This record gives sequence, structure tokens and C-alpha cells, in this order.
Amino acid sequence: MLQVLACGVVLFPGLFFTFRKVLPSIFKHWTEADVVLVSERLVSSVHAVMAVTAGIVVVSSCRGNVITDRHWLATHFVIWYGVPYMSYDIFAMYLSHYHRFRVKGHEDYKSHSLRTVNSFVRKEFLLVLHHIALLTILLPVTLFFRKDQGDYFIGCLFLTELSTPFVSLGKILIQLGLQECWLHKVNGGAVLLSFFMCRIALFPFMYWKYGSHYGIPLYSVPFHLPLSTNLGNICILAPQVYWFVLLCCKGYRLYKRQRDAKNQASPLSSPEPVSDTSKED
Repeated sequence: MLQVLACGVVLFPGLFFTFRKVLPSIFKHWTEADVVLVSERLVSSVHAVMAVTAGIVVVSSCRGNVITDRHWLATHFVIWYGVPYMSYDIFAMYLSHYHRFRVKGHEDYKSHSLRTVNSFVRKEFLLVLHHIALLTILLPVTLFFRKDQGDYFIGCLFLTELSTPFVSLGKILIQLGLQECWLHKVNGGAVLLSFFMCRIALFPFMYWKYGSHYGIPLYSVPFHLPLSTNLGNICILAPQVYWFVLLCCKGYRLYKRQRDAKNQASPLSSPEPVSDTSKED
């Protein structure tokens, strides 16, 4: 009974509702869009910490034999918290999208409608597709098609959430107007590093671990795996690469903007005017 009460069906919407009630009393100047955005980010961070903790437990428990070693969290975390969170997060992202455009004064956002839902899906198509893919691909694979094998790799997939708290912190710092502080800059580096290590480099690592177990080189691993496994990994990895490129571009633009601002503020960037002797009598 306690497990059911603590599962994500109650936990994540409950946290979201609590943050929406508490934050306006602390930040009285925030709009509803601000409150919903930060509430969503905070709940995402809570889920990420839980997922990473579960991933560490599973990976550390199953490293003896990465194929047959078992840990109950590999399955139960997906059921209790993974599926409820992904379902909740789609709704929370829609609310954030709705309130953001409503604050901007868009006529279509005076109330919820099929038009606002359709607009959300079009603007956040990749994120929505990512969540749906996890629900329709990762869940069946985890529960039915693994034949009680590969808990180690499920634990590795939990570790992909390591970058989420850093991404959320960056958005919250911007919301607080602290994007120029040193913490935001350090956090930006942490976002890029954690995102690359846990959402991109993790996949070659898992292939390498699989190859090491069977004594085959890394480049041969894809040919020893079922086509469905390779396609599933590609479906998960492809958007991560796309988002990482976007993060790198955003970081470069921020660095360039700050560098240009420093050059304009520096007295050395504005040389003394030279007199035009050609016009002297």
C-alpha cells in the first residue's frame, strides 16, 4: 500500500501542485507562466535525482554480469515512477506552453482548446515524440521483451537524467535574472559536460560493455544485436544529439555576446579619434 501511495501517480502531480501554491507567495512579482515553468523544472529535477540514484544502484549491483544480473529497481522504478512521470510531464509541458503564450497576449490562449493543444504539439513536437517513444518503446522492452536480462543497461538509461537538474537550474537562474552571475556560467559548463557524457557517450559505452562481455570488438557489436535494439537506441540517441548541438550553439552565442559586451565596455576597444589632417588649411 505504501508503495502505491508513494508512486509517481501521486508524487509528481502533488509536487507540481505544491510548488504552484508556494512559489507565488515567495516571488510575488512572478506571472503564472513563471510559476508553472519553475514548478515544472523543480519536479523534473526531483525525478532526475530519483532516476540517477536508481541507476547508480542498479549499475553497481549488476556489474558482475551485465547480461544476467538482476535488480528489482530496473523494472519497478519504470512502473512506479518512470511511466507516471513521463505521462505527467507531457501535461506539465503543455501547461507551461499555454501560460507562456497566454501571458504574451495571444488571442487563441484565452482558454484551453484543441487549438492550444495542437499548437503545443507542433511547437514541442520533438519533446512530445521523445516522451511518447519512451512510453511506447522503453516500457514494453523493459517489462516484456528483455527475457529478464539486461538490468545493467536499464540502469545505464536511468543515468541519462543526470543532466536534467543542471538544465533546470539554468532555466531557474534565468527566471531569477541571474544569467550573468558566475553560477550560471559554471552551470552552463556542467550542462554540456553531463549532457554529452550521460546522453551521448553513454550509448557507445553500453555497446562496449556488451562487447566486452562477449569478447567482441566495439565495431562488431551492432551486428550481434537485433535490429530492433539498434533502432531503439537510434531513436533515443538521435534527439539527444540534436539537443546537444542546440545547447552548444546557445552556449557559443552566449559566450560571443558576453565577449562583445566586454569589448564594448573596455576603453581599449574604443581608440582615441585621429585628427583628419587632410582638411587642415
